[in-house]
Amino acid sequence: MRAGLPAPAEHRPALPGPVFAAHYHLSGDPTGPYTYGRDENPTWTLLEAAVGELEAPGHEDVTTLVFASGMAAISAVLFSRLSAGDAVVLPDDGYQVLPLVRARLEAFGVEVRTVPTAGWDRLDALDGARLVWLETPSNPGLDVCDVRSIATAAHKAGALVAVDNTLATPLGQRPLELGADFVVASGTKQLTGHGDLLMGYVAGRAGAAMEAVRHWRKIAGAVAGPMESWLAHRSIATLHLRVERQAVTALRVAEALRTRPEVTGLRYPGLPDDPSHRIASRQMRHHGCVVSFVLPCRAHADRFLRAARLVDEATSFGGVRSTAERRGRWGGDAVEEGFVRLSVGVEDPEDLIRDLFRALDAAAD
Repeated sequence: MRAGLPAPAEHRPALPGPVFAAHYHLSGDPTGPYTYGRDENPTWTLLEAAVGELEAPGHEDVTTLVFASGMAAISAVLFSRLSAGDAVVLPDDGYQVLPLVRARLEAFGVEVRTVPTAGWDRLDALDGARLVWLETPSNPGLDVCDVRSIATAAHKAGALVAVDNTLATPLGQRPLELGADFVVASGTKQLTGHGDLLMGYVAGRAGAAMEAVRHWRKIAGAVAGPMESWLAHRSIATLHLRVERQAVTALRVAEALRTRPEVTGLRYPGLPDDPSHRIASRQMRHHGCVVSFVLPCRAHADRFLRAARLVDEATSFGGVRSTAERRGRWGGDAVEEGFVRLSVGVEDPEDLIRDLFRALDAAAD
């Protein structure tokens, strides 16, 4: 509710409005906190403080940097840390743009190794690696890996660890407390929750590694706009309400969907018999808002999505309005044609389940 807010000032708003500035008054040598709009902005400063408080409460040594998108944040960590001849470990079941990143890294002479999120018994992949990239829970498969044990092994092997925390949010999981060196997320999703902005961030212990990320942001210029930053900070005030409500409803939806005979491959880390449940329950406070399942075929899934009234057919996840899509339509995920990723919003749980069942009935006709 109060993360990143400045000290109260008489007759001033609790959250100051966005600062629109390409340049600032600056005489003499370029010193001080604000010199040029690509490097810093007062609206970013407040948002970065808020995210830092959520990712690592009580740790003043954590630096947070916001970016124009989640991919800008991901790219900043990868390309600021890796050079020709280095080795990096990526998940082979992560976000669908990672294969494009892999191709670019390999073109730059970086060795890319891949490990499935649920297959981290393969610690030999760490030998000689400079960076390990984790995505837990994975998108869209919802597999989970043990961040603490992997971070311990990676550090022993001399590698840094970055965790994509987009699906969990800092209220569901805090990778820095589990031993990660970087936590990266798309603020487009549940962090802001309204589907009206693009945003990303990187948080990590202050030092040379984060300064390299900051330098990359300056070079690439992938900076967040002040309006988007202000909207993101405003939205964070309701994050705890949304995360809790969506996780509770997602579990109820998953429990309801398991009663449907046409639904197979149901995944939600909050289900006691889910393959990810044991590790997720140990390192996550909430199990997220995403449920995945498989319908018999592509046509069946398309009929289901068209029939739903309370679920918008759209990509992305984490918004206050429920969304779903047949994930295979993008071609970047190794999923079945009938695979559906459902992002549960804040609708009344009974209304949502009733609508899902009605859509499933309509899809079967």
